[in-house]
Amino acid sequence: MKPAAFEYLAPTSLDDALAALSERGDEAKVLAGGQSLVPMLNLRLARPSVLIDINRLPDLAGIRADDGGVTIGALTRQRALERSDLIAARFPVLAAATAHVGHPAIRNRGTVGGSLAHGDPVSELPCVMVALDARLVARSRSRERTIAADGFFQTVFTTALEPTEILVGVSVPALPSRTGWGFEELARRHGDFAIVGVAALLSLGTDGAITSARLAYAGVADRPLRARSAEQALVGEKPSPAAFEAAARLAAQEIDPPSDLHATADYRRTIAGILTRRALVAAQTRAAEQ
Repeated sequence: MKPAAFEYLAPTSLDDALAALSERGDEAKVLAGGQSLVPMLNLRLARPSVLIDINRLPDLAGIRADDGGVTIGALTRQRALERSDLIAARFPVLAAATAHVGHPAIRNRGTVGGSLAHGDPVSELPCVMVALDARLVARSRSRERTIAADGFFQTVFTTALEPTEILVGVSVPALPSRTGWGFEELARRHGDFAIVGVAALLSLGTDGAITSARLAYAGVADRPLRARSAEQALVGEKPSPAAFEAAARLAAQEIDPPSDLHATADYRRTIAGILTRRALVAAQTRAAEQ
């Protein structure tokens, strides 16, 4: 397989990259890690007339502490996210989910921003960023804007990024105290795309009751999806098998999974319920240990 012909640009500054994108707009694609884009080019599912390689912009990489949360540069490699001590300390669910992304060779090249901008609804990083209420920072020649993760992903491979914008970073706010996490995924093999993935966060009060809950899903809709009714039903409850079962049933009603060659919609809905219960048990256990 070979891609269609394209012009290759390798700017050495963000301003130059944004200028090129401003001039070429819909004709251009931005190349970061290339782990999703290059296969699409080779299969001619994407046929840009110009490719803008941003790998010479080191200022867009790195993980930094930020007021109890973290700021992650868009060019940060997924392997760096997986191995970061700061991520392990503040957002271990992010490190755990990243370990499910492809294989080490893919994570060594794949970038955080590339995965998010690609907007694949079965991907792990979009799902977890939605669960974490992350804020994505996009920049063009004329402005910089921040987009909530829950509104960034619009449909399959479609995000809120405008044609002249580059995703430059992600800000993840601090979690409440006594917050535990769980991440569960079903795939045909480890490293394959998720058939269903679930990220769960539970915060407990001093009396042991749930003060906040977040449930985000991959592979069950045309974008990462929060199960808001299930989350609300958990707040105020004491963690228990009955409470988790009720939340899992509500979540299964909220999602709208597709049927494809990997699984039917009914199968995905059933698996989502099972994984929700597992993720909630793991989140409650970790929260109680704090």
